[in-house]
Amino acid sequence: MRKLKIWIAGLVTAVSLVLSACEEIPELELSGSVQATTEAQAATEASSSTNGSESEQTTGSLNGKFSLSEVPEYSGDPYVAVHDNVPYFTEAELKAAKDSFESYSELDNLGRCGVAYASVSTETMPTEKRGDISSVKPTGWHSVRYDNVDGKSLYNRCHLIGYQLTAENANKQNLITGTRYLNVDGMLPFENMVADYVKETKNHVLYRVTPVFEGDNLVASGVLMEAESVEDQGEGVLFCVYAYDVQPGITIDYATGESALSGQALAGVTTKTDKNSTVKAAETSGGSDTKANDTKANTKKEKKQTYILNVNTGTFHKPDCSSAQRTKEENKKQVKETRTSMIEQGYSPCKQCNP
Repeated sequence: MRKLKIWIAGLVTAVSLVLSACEEIPELELSGSVQATTEAQAATEASSSTNGSESEQTTGSLNGKFSLSEVPEYSGDPYVAVHDNVPYFTEAELKAAKDSFESYSELDNLGRCGVAYASVSTETMPTEKRGDISSVKPTGWHSVRYDNVDGKSLYNRCHLIGYQLTAENANKQNLITGTRYLNVDGMLPFENMVADYVKETKNHVLYRVTPVFEGDNLVASGVLMEAESVEDQGEGVLFCVYAYDVQPGITIDYATGESALSGQALAGVTTKTDKNSTVKAAETSGGSDTKANDTKANTKKEKKQTYILNVNTGTFHKPDCSSAQRTKEENKKQVKETRTSMIEQGYSPCKQCNP
């Protein structure tokens, strides 16, 4: 009889937990973004790149802990801290992160990326020059240019886990359609923070990036970025932030990836601002009146130039740029490409020489 009571009590507790988890995020559809435990487990076992003991790894799933309702509407900052800036990692996940590994979710039925998860260390970092990623066309991808966007191209192929952390090039499970603003202002500062820490300490950093797709949208509304340094229990690196996939001055249809200058109508689309709509806009003043042009058409007009790449930082420079001249030889590469081609490959123009 005692065993029966314990069993019934356990059953009631389990049901209560399930109901609580369901109530936590009643409106946001998490398919293809914040994976269910079983989906993330399958993705981990089938991941394209995994190092370390499989038995010691955890799923990397948020398991319903994160809700988009925690995130305020975009108001001018590229990212915002959530969950008191503390990652959702469990003790088991942090324990497993003492060994290096990386894991990328299988694409969902719409071809969208899921959770990217790794214990970043010097072992996972690149030992070769960065490769070409232009062959990958993530969901919602459009080659479109605006004069009011840094580098002109609205969209970049954004690594969920940056190349400098896990050396992934054209891995379709690690690349999403992200704005230039998301890539450079939202994600890059945190990627640099982790990379610098690992290089300096030789420690591990547990790192997870979750693209958040609302409903059946092909373009993510943003990404949840979590990181915690392992050996020093977060003393060196600790953050949990949501980076907005927006572009100031541009309105984006997240369902399709179509875009327009702020103040101009998207064909057949009514712009909404609630968190669960299929369309969101980053409305700011000062937008250019220049219409978007197809990248291919513009590329034909461009002449190839000689550039110096820093394959470690992902920037390109004019040959006479002082920053290029200070670049270590092992990180330096000379190419002859168009400016557009360099940006589409994921490289950033140097702020100093503005190539």
